[in-house]
Amino acid sequence: MLQVELPDLESTERLGAAIARVLPDDPAGWTLLLSGELGAGKSSLARALLRARGHAGPVPSPSYALIEPYEVSGTAVYHIDLYRLGGEEELRYLGFDELDDGLKLVEWPDRAPRLTDTADLDLRLEYAGDARRALLSALSERGQALLESLEIRLGEAKG
Repeated sequence: MLQVELPDLESTERLGAAIARVLPDDPAGWTLLLSGELGAGKSSLARALLRARGHAGPVPSPSYALIEPYEVSGTAVYHIDLYRLGGEEELRYLGFDELDDGLKLVEWPDRAPRLTDTADLDLRLEYAGDARRALLSALSERGQALLESLEIRLGEAKG
């Protein structure tokens, strides 16, 4: 597990950008789970990740659309919000299984607990007083490799 202190919005954005840089050029089939309370920074982190990968347009929260698709550098990226999901079985109606052609950024994954079986990284954002912190855990071998690369990158940024 990797813990990253996030004293402000800019640090959350830097973390999102760092994750974007350690992902493979073609992250098709990857799933990153973004957990945390309302306002903890899940959409901000996803927005920063998308921008760091080259998306220049707006990145709205997917709260109403449930899935916001993007095409970034020739790769599909799906920003998914499961907050209003009634149950795990509703994933099928969203066409979730058809999104393996791209990177999936999934907010509120606790609404579909079995996602951890196929995801690569669990990124939990939590409040820490007036600031926030991120707790990142690998859920797959490639997620572990990504976490190790991220830890190196973040260490280099500090030094």
